[in-house]
Amino acid sequence: MMKTLIVDDDFTSRLVLQRLWKEKGEAHVAVNGQEAVVAVEEARKAGEPYEIIFLDIKMPVMDGHEALAEIRRSEEVEGIFIPDGVKIVMLTGNEDSKSILKSFNLACDGYLKKPIEGIKLREQLSKLGFTT
Repeated sequence: MMKTLIVDDDFTSRLVLQRLWKEKGEAHVAVNGQEAVVAVEEARKAGEPYEIIFLDIKMPVMDGHEALAEIRRSEEVEGIFIPDGVKIVMLTGNEDSKSILKSFNLACDGYLKKPIEGIKLREQLSKLGFTT
């Protein structure tokens, strides 16, 4: 069972992903990037880090790009470097290539276009080396 964090300000998007995920493991939720950064740090300190994070790009308070950068910075401080860090899959409501490129430049591991479909989720997990 995989420990997962779903980060999205949209209730329906969180709900859909939680339903798709329920058989794969534990899924915590956050509604913005700031909550996500705190959750990731707390999980790591407790010795129970997340294995995968689904992170929406456009959110209030702290967007997905800011959260992604902060999570990767905190991993480096802890001596965790790619590819050993948490797998982060960005979620986007559009095919904005600049936004997707920025996500990969900030060291995300993949992206999914919303609305999330079960088959696309399984394909992404397979690409990341998770069994589906």
